Amino acid sequence: MEYAVSILMLAFSLAILFYAGILALTKNYNMLPYRSRVSVKPKDPKRYALQLSKVIALAALAPALGSLAGLWHSIAAIAVFVGALIVLLWIGAKLMRGVE
Repeated sequence: MEYAVSILMLAFSLAILFYAGILALTKNYNMLPYRSRVSVKPKDPKRYALQLSKVIALAALAPALGSLAGLWHSIAAIAVFVGALIVLLWIGAKLMRGVE
């Protein structure tokens, strides 16, 4: 039970990565939740879905990295998670900048 949180974080991260992969393969804008579809009306929905799937995959890497660090030390897991989340979301914002 010592590593239960790390294992659950890794499982949830893999589920999010799986969703991002399906979204990238299908490029189906309608796979997004309804609340996000009504707030954004992109000119090219397929391109938007592909770029958003990249950002979702990047965001899913933060808990995965945190869970792997959590197998080593719990304080390191928090630091890795927070640091990775900040850097990866900054990169994701750069990816979404050119998509309309």
